Amino acid sequence: MAAVEQAGSRYHRLLLVVGGAGAGKTQALALIGAHCGASLVNVGLEVTRRLLETTARQRPLQTRRILEELIHGVSADSSVVLLDNIEVLFHAELQQDPLRLLQGVSRDKTLVVAWTGTLRDGTLHYATPGYREYREYSAARLLTVALPLERGRELL
Repeated sequence: MAAVEQAGSRYHRLLLVVGGAGAGKTQALALIGAHCGASLVNVGLEVTRRLLETTARQRPLQTRRILEELIHGVSADSSVVLLDNIEVLFHAELQQDPLRLLQGVSRDKTLVVAWTGTLRDGTLHYATPGYREYREYSAARLLTVALPLERGRELL
């Protein structure tokens, strides 16, 4: 929760909860949501559903608008929004830089995002090198919590 509060005071109000599949990211988001009354958005489900209404050419242009609408649509009562299942944002057809997209939409609301990947040696990774979806970012200016947490350290 300290990291969520810290994210709220930054320019990009973004906290990445980083871990591999089954590391407990969704459970961590649920705990945060229960603690601060934040809404959880299944980005993959909601963005995909709304993109079906657009043409293939419109999708790269509409992705940011759709994500912003989702965030503002669920967060009327809370300054924190939880985003899970963001894998669709990495799809090559959408032509997005997912981290920059998340940073851009996190200026008005604090976003706590489940990031399926790894954090190693100051570098944030998504997917495996060689895959089209692979991304690598410097984590130097990012606010992250890597899962699983060390023994003895609690999430809340």
